[in-house]
Amino acid sequence: MRFTPLYIDGGWRPAAAGKTITIIDPATEEPVGEAAQAEAADVAAAIEAAVRGFERWRRVSPWERSEVLRRAARLLRERAEEVARRLTLEVGKPLAQSRGEVIAAVECIDWYADEARRIYGQSLPGRTPGQRFEVRMEPVGPVAAFTAWNFPIVLQARKIAPALAAGCSVVTRPAEEGTGAVQMLIECFVEAGVPAGVLNLLTGVPQPISEAVMADDRIRKISFTGSIPVGQWFMRRAADTVKRMSMELGGHAPVIVHEDVDPEKVALISAQGKARNNGQVCVSPTRFFVHKKHEKVFTKVFAQALSKMKIGHGLDPATEIGPLINKRRLDFIEKMVADTVAEGATIVTGGKRPAGFNRGFFFEPTVFTDVRDDMRIMREEPFGPLAPVTSFEDVEEVIARANALPYGLAGYVFTNSPKLAAETIDGLKVGIVGVNSFQAATAEMPFGGVKHSGFGRENGAQGILDYLDCKFVNLVF
Repeated sequence: MRFTPLYIDGGWRPAAAGKTITIIDPATEEPVGEAAQAEAADVAAAIEAAVRGFERWRRVSPWERSEVLRRAARLLRERAEEVARRLTLEVGKPLAQSRGEVIAAVECIDWYADEARRIYGQSLPGRTPGQRFEVRMEPVGPVAAFTAWNFPIVLQARKIAPALAAGCSVVTRPAEEGTGAVQMLIECFVEAGVPAGVLNLLTGVPQPISEAVMADDRIRKISFTGSIPVGQWFMRRAADTVKRMSMELGGHAPVIVHEDVDPEKVALISAQGKARNNGQVCVSPTRFFVHKKHEKVFTKVFAQALSKMKIGHGLDPATEIGPLINKRRLDFIEKMVADTVAEGATIVTGGKRPAGFNRGFFFEPTVFTDVRDDMRIMREEPFGPLAPVTSFEDVEEVIARANALPYGLAGYVFTNSPKLAAETIDGLKVGIVGVNSFQAATAEMPFGGVKHSGFGRENGAQGILDYLDCKFVNLVF
């Protein structure tokens, strides 16, 4: 089994108290690794290191920082297969999807290698002779990053890469699942030349780590990906030390299928989008609003396509759908299915654990019809392989229904009409819109939500801004 130690001040070490947590393969329920359990003493050491590291790293030229990031991206690309296999063992996703995640992380790091050299200030003539106004962008300080388990590598890359590009130091804590893969990512940064103290890894259950980080005034920014309740806790705690924050807090993405499309084609695309990481994706399509004219055909083809997908261990090349991440998530999905049926919905396909699987947290992709907007499944993010289908006739009405929830991360539109596309894009209150596509993230474009789905952006030129302070300088000679 792989052991993941802490990485603090340039060295790998066990937790001060010697405690560990066990990493489970969700497809077999068997241990595949251990990770150190950081506690208050470890957090204090990491923060001390990050404070020292920041004073060193902020003085490194942008071109040098860029070279370090470029080397890290190159190393991760060279090790992509090894990292992907570890990722599949720890979080269960099919190996092809793990490979895709690693390459997405490579692209993110490579992107910010460029952005490190493009931190633009501004210079203006002053109001009097000899006067000059300047705007300077400076690193905000030591940063703490907290990420979810569903994309352990790419979520870490989205936080570490812009922070390092901006000149910040980082204390990062990944979710308990996926820590071995994250260790391999950190090794790439270390071997690329990130100095001691600039990047620090803490692993283990979150509470002792997050409590100590949030109480320390020297951590000047928090970047968090996770649930809304945990994000709200971070926001309340951040007020005590006035930490800057960026938050990606999940969603409940509507899919609006207009009258002018081929419903069978859209249904097949939708099945692929829904199956990705078994629906455990913050931008996963989760509420399907299909024009009344196409509802029956769409639902039939959609359900058939999902029901034919092979369920199994992610290391099996034939597997299209892996397990859920853990027993808690499996119990949650089973309860949501039971509640949805009790509220009057009809299961078209799925709805249970697949036959023949005595081990692992597997659940069949499940499609519902006869759903109402007031049902739990239409109001609460399922974060799993559940897909309610409902119908609409009026465009304004469906946009209002899509916007009725406090979520605002992603939304999807299927139409052949530029006019309908523009009307729907303008109407949706989300941070990301896919038109005839479920691709919602790319290294060069901003990722993030509105309303309760959070604030701030990752990726793109915008992603580095949350790691920078803006300083006005009035020069008079």
